Amino acid sequence: MHAIGWWFDSVLGGQDYQRYVAHLRRAHPGCEIPTEREYWRNRHADADSNPTTRCC
Repeated sequence: MHAIGWWFDSVLGGQDYQRYVAHLRRAHPGCEIPTEREYWRNRHADADSNPTTRCC
């Protein structure tokens, strides 16, 4: 059951914010880290303004 939960979480983007924060800390150590809410707001705004990869 744990594997199924992990799979759904990864498909739905559950770990995206944590990966993004790790990337910022590694590649941009002095950069301000957005809150998770800001991250998702920016991500959805970017997807809305650049709909090239969406099916609908």
